[in-house]
Amino acid sequence: MLYEGKKLTVTVDGDIAVLCFDAAESSVNKFDEATVAELGEAAAALVASEGVQGLLVTSAKPAFIVGADIMEFGARFKLPDDEFARGMADSHAVFNAIEDLAMPSVTAINGMALGGGLEMCLSTDYRVMGEKAQIGFPETKLGIYPGFGGTVRTPRLIGADNAIEWIADGKNRDAGKALAVGMVDAVVADDRLEAAARDLLARAIAGEFDWAGRRADKTGPLKLNRTEAAMTFETAKGYVLGTTKGHYPAPIAAIDGMAQAAHLSRDEALKVETQGFIKVAKTPQAAALIQLFLNDQLIKKKGKQAGKIAHEIDQAAVLGAGIMGGGIAYQSAYKGVPTLMKDIKEDAIDQGLEEAAKHFAKGVERGKLDTQGMATGMSRIRPTLSYADFGDVDAVIEAVVENPKIKKSVLAETEGAVSESTILASNTSSISIDELATGLSRPENFLGMHFFNPVHRMPLVEVIRGKASSDEAVATIVAFAHKLGKTPIVVNDCPGFLVNRILFPYFFGFQQLIADGADFAHIDKVMEKFGWPMGPAYLSDVVGMDTSQHVEDVLAAGYPDRMKQDEKSSLDVMVENNRLGQKTGAGYYAYEKDKKGRPKKSEDPKAYELIKQVQRDKQDFEADEIIDRMMIPMIIEAARAYEEGIAETPNEVDMGLIMGLGFPPFRGGAFKYADAQGLQTVCDKADRYARLGKLYEPTERMREMAARGETYFQMS
Repeated sequence: MLYEGKKLTVTVDGDIAVLCFDAAESSVNKFDEATVAELGEAAAALVASEGVQGLLVTSAKPAFIVGADIMEFGARFKLPDDEFARGMADSHAVFNAIEDLAMPSVTAINGMALGGGLEMCLSTDYRVMGEKAQIGFPETKLGIYPGFGGTVRTPRLIGADNAIEWIADGKNRDAGKALAVGMVDAVVADDRLEAAARDLLARAIAGEFDWAGRRADKTGPLKLNRTEAAMTFETAKGYVLGTTKGHYPAPIAAIDGMAQAAHLSRDEALKVETQGFIKVAKTPQAAALIQLFLNDQLIKKKGKQAGKIAHEIDQAAVLGAGIMGGGIAYQSAYKGVPTLMKDIKEDAIDQGLEEAAKHFAKGVERGKLDTQGMATGMSRIRPTLSYADFGDVDAVIEAVVENPKIKKSVLAETEGAVSESTILASNTSSISIDELATGLSRPENFLGMHFFNPVHRMPLVEVIRGKASSDEAVATIVAFAHKLGKTPIVVNDCPGFLVNRILFPYFFGFQQLIADGADFAHIDKVMEKFGWPMGPAYLSDVVGMDTSQHVEDVLAAGYPDRMKQDEKSSLDVMVENNRLGQKTGAGYYAYEKDKKGRPKKSEDPKAYELIKQVQRDKQDFEADEIIDRMMIPMIIEAARAYEEGIAETPNEVDMGLIMGLGFPPFRGGAFKYADAQGLQTVCDKADRYARLGKLYEPTERMREMAARGETYFQMS
């Protein structure tokens, strides 16, 4: 044994050393500070060794290395710049020591090598990859970029264009794509990985490959003249800015860093990487996106816990076909679950089947399925007009019209047709689960499962626990949501549940701005620039004015102290004039179909004319005031819901808003956005708008947290 640590070992096998990553007491290898330190000690042992002629790097885990330890980011990113830079220089020295060994080196990549794991692979001369493995730089999805030499070694290995794409988009690549650009030197069957890597290393030791020349290319300047480099990097920056709309600084910073370092040696280029990394690591976008990752990890952990007591869903059913029912049936069938789709009308069944077939066909168009896969998927959906086959169904998702009387009748009827262990879940977007449960004899088997439209695209599912819902029922639906590829958030029953309850104060802020004379199109532009995928007027048109009015009525009844509006709003005017949005061809905007059959919006003078009846004198508002008047009610309502226990953690609240509403991910959700401003600032802004009503009144807990300088998240 040449070196033995808790994270890795180095053994000698003939004339080669085998460095094996195998973190004790962990199911995965991560590049935490302890691993980097041990790698440095291992490199020193290799330098001092005698008789070793080559280095093979392997992993004993199912995945090579999954990346850095994100739990260490919070403390590290708060360090003073000079101390932060020294730490990065120390890490670079470790990877350089591996790269500079007086012997050829080969990495055998199994499972996944992501982020720092891939940067470890780049520090060796050659890479052999298992055919099922994946590699990539996910750092930009966390608001940062590779910081262990990835922005230096990657462009020198695979060219600037490829490096920019790999680093800027944050995606994983499979073995074929990695081989095509030269990121790896060979791809072999997974069971032949180590043998192939040993063979390559032996040939390098024998002098068949110029490993020293390859290393010189990787540690020298980029082989582009200054004109070529300028064109390459500036063109890429323009494309990335157009894609990210300037909201995500990390990809641009990575490109800038690669450009600045293009004609420098490795050691000087690493200094450029360090300077840029420190800047992006301290941005609010990085704080938000890292927290978003941690939120996702928490939800996945809860999903695993739920799986321990969940019943397996092998046969599902959807009540109510049409667009929504067809979308749910498609999602279930696509993920391999046989699904009955019941309705009382043949035309609704036909519409549901058409909806499912449309999504399967798009999968074929995009290359995700072949025609046989589509046929198999559609065969899993069995339409029916009766309950005859419901006796073997494990879970039923009710998606009939949003009317409590009809839903209660259908649910009671269904309960009589299924087994005593079958779970019933309502896809209601606003009706009380406790109210719907009153007509059931087994309320413990009933809860809400609220999908967002369009079902195939929206990742969130609200799992609504009623007072009588059993832990087993909740766990089963959580596990089922995961099986469908969705992210479930468990919430307690209340008017509007979690997501709609927090969304509508945002809409009320919008309506008050219009009443005060604001231009709805200007509000849309401001909020889209803020980061929303669409402004509130456009969103209203997409959702449908009648749908919005229905949810508004539910919330007004549930929270009359702050959500009952005394004056007619522009929403009411639109509904009165049957301008329901895209579904009727007109709302705040007018709509016509484009060449692909999609609704395209345009300005409509009639909308402005109608709105005048509920609008005071026309006036212009600064962007900051529009943002505050829209966002503050949302933050406060999120705080109310959390304090009432509707959601268990701030993490789930923010994930619900991002995945259910399209809240700007780079802002992290309502709570993370509040943390970034500081709760005292939020409370001060709210007090400035106190005249607008209770929606702008912070909770007592918010004021207490503000006074103590507290935040909702600790990694702020």
